[in-house]
Amino acid sequence: MKPIRLILLPGLASAPAPYLVVSGDGFVLERGSLSIETPAVRGEAIRTVAVVPGADVGLRGLDLPAGGGAQLRAAAAWAMRDMVAGEPDRLSTVVGAPGVAGEPRLAAVVSRSLLTAWVDYLEALGVEADVILPDVMTLPEPDEDDVLIAAAFGEAVALRGRRFAVTVQPDLVDLVAGAREVRPLEDPAELERQLIAAARAPAINLLADAPKAAKAVGSWKRTAALAATVVLSPLVLILAAAARDDLAASHMQKQAREMIVAADPELAATPDPVSALRARANIAPPPGGAVAAAAALYTALEGVEGAELDILIADPGEGVKATLTHPAYGDMDSIRSALANAGMAMNETGTADEGGRVVSDITIGGLS
Repeated sequence: MKPIRLILLPGLASAPAPYLVVSGDGFVLERGSLSIETPAVRGEAIRTVAVVPGADVGLRGLDLPAGGGAQLRAAAAWAMRDMVAGEPDRLSTVVGAPGVAGEPRLAAVVSRSLLTAWVDYLEALGVEADVILPDVMTLPEPDEDDVLIAAAFGEAVALRGRRFAVTVQPDLVDLVAGAREVRPLEDPAELERQLIAAARAPAINLLADAPKAAKAVGSWKRTAALAATVVLSPLVLILAAAARDDLAASHMQKQAREMIVAADPELAATPDPVSALRARANIAPPPGGAVAAAAALYTALEGVEGAELDILIADPGEGVKATLTHPAYGDMDSIRSALANAGMAMNETGTADEGGRVVSDITIGGLS
């Protein structure tokens, strides 16, 4: 088995991308970082596995019929139609390797534009990815049904359970976990071992359904030169435990806690009712629900020439999220203003440049 380069995409296009080179038997041969200014030197054949944010990927375990690759992807796309909205040719749906007989099979859906942006960025770093893997799928699947393994990837937290995988904001961890025990994977050495194991035997490859598209390498170089704050997505930067807000530090916060518990006794059972209420509000549907959010977003996009919707996800545990492509960074101001006029708030969670167009990830909620 030839060596594997495991590369973790940075949060900014201008930031270095840490990587490991691992031998066929799993030993670390090299550590380092790559950047657009100092890309990899083309040399011996090496297999490259890139880890990207699970927050940008829809993951689900599905009961799929037997069939070939194209048939399985079509069946998975149909089964996942309730969690995403977008033109089929703008989405890439892939299916993982068969697991234990009779158990659901892992499937993933991602925006083709975002996938192409990741590929182009890796090309600008001097590497060609063989596998693109969501961060959450580098964590081990626990044996217990009531346990979630957690690890921090940049500003996000990946949660892996039995037939469950999602990457969320830190303040949503308790809400998503519910009654399940969260076991943080905080030891850097152990997390590195899990990353290496996942790179050697990836559970899924987002490139399995990728089209052979032209690479816009130069666009990434221009982006990095123009702005050091261009965000690729909330990607892997630091291995650390998920930060939690300490909202009981002042008298005002104590009063807020008491008021919330009085208004909603169900929150009294949570360790921090204020955080629980905030988390609930963050993922609460905007006025009119997901249908109203979609209608408002379509209306906002109509007012921006060349803007298009790639993917729309409405999930009770994650809120209303969308991936857009548009001509210029300033377009987001117009879209935000249009949504505000409809009584909705928009938050940008990631932005990337793809061949002269901009790919933006957003969440939609109610105005506070």
